[in-house]
Amino acid sequence: MPRLVLIAATVLLASCARFDTPTPSGMVATTPPSAGWTKPPPGYLSGNGGIDGATIIGPPPEPNSPRGKAERAQFDETRKLANTSTWSQAIADADLSGKNGLRSFSCAAGVTLSAEATPTLASMLLRMTDDAAKIYQPAKRVYQRPRPPVGNKAPICVPREPWIDTDGSYPSGHGLIGWAWASVIAELVPDKASPILARGKAFGDSRIICGVHFQSDVEAGRYLGSALVTRLHDDPAFLADLAKARAEVAASKANGPPAGCGA
Repeated sequence: MPRLVLIAATVLLASCARFDTPTPSGMVATTPPSAGWTKPPPGYLSGNGGIDGATIIGPPPEPNSPRGKAERAQFDETRKLANTSTWSQAIADADLSGKNGLRSFSCAAGVTLSAEATPTLASMLLRMTDDAAKIYQPAKRVYQRPRPPVGNKAPICVPREPWIDTDGSYPSGHGLIGWAWASVIAELVPDKASPILARGKAFGDSRIICGVHFQSDVEAGRYLGSALVTRLHDDPAFLADLAKARAEVAASKANGPPAGCGA
């Protein structure tokens, strides 16, 4: 196996928290069907906010390039993780409703972040999810990179629905969203910026474990996540919400660390 793949797989395994999902023998655990997806509230930006995602990230690696071959090998190798604790974390990270994300970021931040404790922050993250789609979806349409599971029956952590074949792989929306969420939360809890950003990185890396993105898809998403957060800092409504969220996080922090985060 190429050294790049070995390094990447090791990093992915080390960055994921422990969540166990028992499954019947012979079955592979997956997320619920996408029919349960709830559209997020409208974002802050008008259109893409002037961010041309395709121009920023450039094209993905060619399939027969050294990077392209290494990423295909990485997909094959990470299929061995099906039904492990790492796989369970990838399933949790697939959820963009904010519930699982806020729980995992709470542990990284050492502060309870939730729709109840920090409602403005919870709303901000969902609005940013809508803004993200305005940036990554046009880029996907430009490059139309096939996803890793296209043309094979290898296990993946989501049901094999039509979007697997029709929705481009590059860039990763989850890579963008996880990094953007982490960047904002790190700004609110700066003393925990490193673990928060590490959690944001792992959030995107879970899509590699899941088998629906290549590593370069996720990395491209992170570039766009940084671009989105930079642009949002020029938006008055976002800045007003950021100030409210800062007060919410301070109040939540005063109530002590979040429960259920382990040692």
